[in-house]
Amino acid sequence: MNYGKATEKLMGMTDAVWERHTNPWSGWSRVAVLPLLTLAVWSRIWVDWWALAPIVALLLWVWLNPRVFPVPASTENWMSKGVLGERIWLARKDQPTPDHHTRMAHLLSLCGVLGFIPYVWGLITLDFWMTVAGLAIVMLGKLWFLDRMVWLYEATERP
Repeated sequence: MNYGKATEKLMGMTDAVWERHTNPWSGWSRVAVLPLLTLAVWSRIWVDWWALAPIVALLLWVWLNPRVFPVPASTENWMSKGVLGERIWLARKDQPTPDHHTRMAHLLSLCGVLGFIPYVWGLITLDFWMTVAGLAIVMLGKLWFLDRMVWLYEATERP
């Protein structure tokens, strides 16, 4: 199963939505979601069940985000190229990508998954350092993956 394609379908990522998502404000504001979600989940120790309000708001933001920003005037920036590269990556069954990009993308995705384990465990047990370590690994993996998507986009730019 292609989890990327399944997520793309769940998020309702049409061509028009993808075009708006290339706005760097869209990409960078989504980078902030996981740290904010961490704070929202952690806030349960202060606000009890009210922690669900920011959690739900952040999940709604993840869906709204690629829809609220305008189509950018230019995609000649790192974040826009990363988003365009992700789109190419998601279409790799129809348009195969070079092997070296595929290997690195899988390795960096694995990095994110492995970081997610201590991240979630830290949130469940309220272990600050476990949460921070897991979050750092997930974020590093995601940003490095995004950088590889820039490389992929630049290597396979479409006219």
